[in-house]
Amino acid sequence: MQKWFRSFRHMKIKNKISVLFALIIAVTFSFTFLVQQYAFSIYDGQLYDKSAQVLNLSSAAIETKLGRIDQMSYDIIADIQLQSTLLSLKNAESEYDQHILRQKVIDRLLTYAGSEPTIYSIQLFDSHGKENGAGNVAPIDPDKSRKIMTLTKEAEGDSRWIFPDEQDAALITAREIRSFSNTNFDLEFLGTLVIRINIGKIAQQFSEAEGDLILFSGEEIIYPKEPLFRLADIRRSIGTSKGYFTQKVADHTYFISYSNSSNTGWTYMNITPFNQVFERVIFIKELVVFVFIAIFALVILLGFRFSGSLTRPIDNLIARMKMAEKGNFAGAHLQTVDDTPMSMDEMGLLHRTFRLMVERINTLITENYANQLLIKETEFKALQAQINPHFLYNTLESINWLAKVNKQTQISNMVESLGFLLRNSINMKAEILTLGEELEVVKSYVTIQKYRFDDRLNFKQDVPDELLHHRLPKLTLQPLLENAIQYALEPTIGTSTITVKAELREEGFCIVVEDDGPGMLQDTLERLRNGEMKAKGKGIGLLNIDERIKIAFGEQYGIRIDGSRERGTRIMIVLPREEEE
Repeated sequence: MQKWFRSFRHMKIKNKISVLFALIIAVTFSFTFLVQQYAFSIYDGQLYDKSAQVLNLSSAAIETKLGRIDQMSYDIIADIQLQSTLLSLKNAESEYDQHILRQKVIDRLLTYAGSEPTIYSIQLFDSHGKENGAGNVAPIDPDKSRKIMTLTKEAEGDSRWIFPDEQDAALITAREIRSFSNTNFDLEFLGTLVIRINIGKIAQQFSEAEGDLILFSGEEIIYPKEPLFRLADIRRSIGTSKGYFTQKVADHTYFISYSNSSNTGWTYMNITPFNQVFERVIFIKELVVFVFIAIFALVILLGFRFSGSLTRPIDNLIARMKMAEKGNFAGAHLQTVDDTPMSMDEMGLLHRTFRLMVERINTLITENYANQLLIKETEFKALQAQINPHFLYNTLESINWLAKVNKQTQISNMVESLGFLLRNSINMKAEILTLGEELEVVKSYVTIQKYRFDDRLNFKQDVPDELLHHRLPKLTLQPLLENAIQYALEPTIGTSTITVKAELREEGFCIVVEDDGPGMLQDTLERLRNGEMKAKGKGIGLLNIDERIKIAFGEQYGIRIDGSRERGTRIMIVLPREEEE
């Protein structure tokens, strides 16, 4: 026995499940089939056949009776005398003429109402909206009248059934009356015919079954007004066009057979109480159910234990995968204290493969990841270091020129601005600044340059306050202003305007530096874009700024150069939006 168990333990999961389910199905099906065949074959067939035959007879008789009444409604609307009277009534102008004609309509309806004892009343709403009734006339609710008018109009001459409700227990069939004389081809509207039917009398008259009869259409009860139980309680038990089931109501069990009519779509249901004859059969049936539930519970218990033995290693593997997902590859590789030796099935091989994979990934991360981060950081700082002293020459030259020519006290302001610039350029702790901090650096640089160029330099800033918190690499804007002064202001003798703008666009957070200088040649522009041309003098090239942005934020960001306008150069810096940083 232990040898067989050891073989089963090392079988593939697919084979384990196949063997287990084959055993469950064989045992359950054999026992259930034998017992149920013995219990249900005794009475189910005979009871259903008898109940179905009686129910079919009753439904056929009821539908035949309702069909005759429906045919009567057609005879009424086709009555030549009634058609003529209704047409005259529609065209009558005086109240007296209308009154006389309505009496004729009522007299004509009386001839039909008296011929059928199952009809409560025949009521006709003429073209003026007046009600004309014969028989046991009951007032119809205005909302119900409007519903009848709408249904009959949509039916275009065909009949429509309106089911009983709390106000009126009668079943109603209604048709729209239209003129179809040879001289009137447009089928002129003459009124609406409403026949109220005593459906309870018809059901009692033609019910052949020993039990109670229930008629309903969809969710609406037709007969009786207050059935033995709610339709919602048995709706789930009703399946195909015909069948049977049992229902327990108030400690009493009932046998219910039902049949759907193909003509009207109604459902006929016969309710028969069980009696003492079926007590033994019921006992056998309950015994079968009890035994089946006991076997099913036992199978479920064994199934849970078996599935637990399968899912426990899977849960353990998922926990390790989550640790690896969070970056804890060392923890995912370690074997816990409660880990038991894995079987050599698919799950055991999967655990072993996962451990080897995690161990390999952890080794690669340890050896390569830190080195790659160090290379990136070194490359970024190397590019940043090129910028720190690049503007010292021009600034010191401006201060020296102002001191020699003018000998004014304004030198102190220039020295303060220069000190601010030096502190920001030498400080390597913060490589990424906010736009507001970067603009402070730009303002200091512009202050120094204004002393040199006086009114020739016109600097404008159009940056909304809500964008000042966005981040960018340090000293990104100042080199662009230096290039603008060098290429747009220095070659000319007039005033030059340099503008800094910022806005959010679809591609990201955009900062634009533009000037109104002579612009760039197309060849020069292409070489700058491709990084083949460097800035003149001692300045830092645009390629340097572009590379620092790409290192900091990604390859999709950087500098866009636009020199296609007739004058000036426009340089746009594309950075990530705040939520993407």
